[in-house]
Amino acid sequence: MKGLKKTRRIQIIIAAFVFLGIAAGFMGYAFRDGINYFRSPSQVAEAPPAPGEVFRIGGLVAEGSLERGAVIRFSVTDGGATVPVTYRGILPDLFAEKQGMIGTGSYVNGVFEATEILAKHDESYMPKEVVDALKEQGVYQDPET
Repeated sequence: MKGLKKTRRIQIIIAAFVFLGIAAGFMGYAFRDGINYFRSPSQVAEAPPAPGEVFRIGGLVAEGSLERGAVIRFSVTDGGATVPVTYRGILPDLFAEKQGMIGTGSYVNGVFEATEILAKHDESYMPKEVVDALKEQGVYQDPET
């Protein structure tokens, strides 16, 4: 009798681990498309992402690069590299040249095709990822100084 209870308990524990493994696999599969990695323009220039891969790029909008029209064109830079960007849509009100931005999209034929553009929200804010990328390039200037 004791052997039967022990066997049943082991079977339940094994079944629970199998169930948890399958559930974790389904969760990982569901999240794979929802994860957008951040890259700086220098990282994109060094190792271009795979075609169709959705990621975020951030930096400063290069001065003199903004062209408005049906397709908005501009370049984003971190001081080490510059990546051309295209965007179809309405830009945020605070979007301007020499200001921080983050775009979500994919890299196609040497151009980042953005599906979403985020801009800074006041004169001193810049996303942490952009600050880190600019510090790596040695071009970040603290607004407090």
